[in-house]
Amino acid sequence: MTKGVPMRLTCHCGASELKVILAEDLETARRCDCSFCRRRGAMNVSVRDGDLKVIRGAALALYQFGPRRAEHYFCSICGCYTHHRRSSNTSDFGVNVGGIEGVNPRDVDPVPWLDGVNYNPEIQGAD
Repeated sequence: MTKGVPMRLTCHCGASELKVILAEDLETARRCDCSFCRRRGAMNVSVRDGDLKVIRGAALALYQFGPRRAEHYFCSICGCYTHHRRSSNTSDFGVNVGGIEGVNPRDVDPVPWLDGVNYNPEIQGAD
């Protein structure tokens, strides 16, 4: 059980560090196949807006595309994806399961894939 427990998340080089409290257990982790996420390939799990705190983040860079609703953050030094603000619910973040201290994504697999290719906030709702 990991829901509600404060956890440490870092990029590979350690320049970026976050403290997160998962809104869900790791068993709810998922991947997305939208044009960006399928290239990134990381599984993520939800964290509510107030439960993500950047401890060290001077190296964090932001990437946005399309309607620019989602905010994808990564370390500008080592390139690791740390987290993103969801376009489907902008009061939630997805955090990189592989960056959570003590968690090996291999132990969480298999995880479901979300249909990001066909997701359209204009049709399916933004929040």
